[in-house]
Amino acid sequence: MIELLKGFPSNVVAIACHGDVSRQDYDDVLIPAVEKALQSNNKVRMLYEVAPDFAGYDAGAAWEDFKTGMEHFSKWDRIAVVTDVEWIAASVKVFSVFMPSTIRVYPLADAAQARLWITQAA
Repeated sequence: MIELLKGFPSNVVAIACHGDVSRQDYDDVLIPAVEKALQSNNKVRMLYEVAPDFAGYDAGAAWEDFKTGMEHFSKWDRIAVVTDVEWIAASVKVFSVFMPSTIRVYPLADAAQARLWITQAA
């Protein structure tokens, strides 16, 4: 499940992933939030928190994650990924070199620092 987090500026899409994340979660929550943010902002920031109860992604969710990132490739300003799941942290670090935005990975213990960074002025 993807939960949209509230209390962020309009240029920040903030989510938390819980349990099993499906393609339907992307279709129902993440993609509409990104599209809404892009209606009023040239660039968007993403806070992507992987909650302690995260169980995994289905194949459709993994594809939608990649597709959403590529569709808006030049529209990402900053991305903060908060996770203690090692394979996610490692994957983000590997693929971050191909992205035009600044991407940082934080452990769950530093979630407050990630939230501060994603909302700070450039």
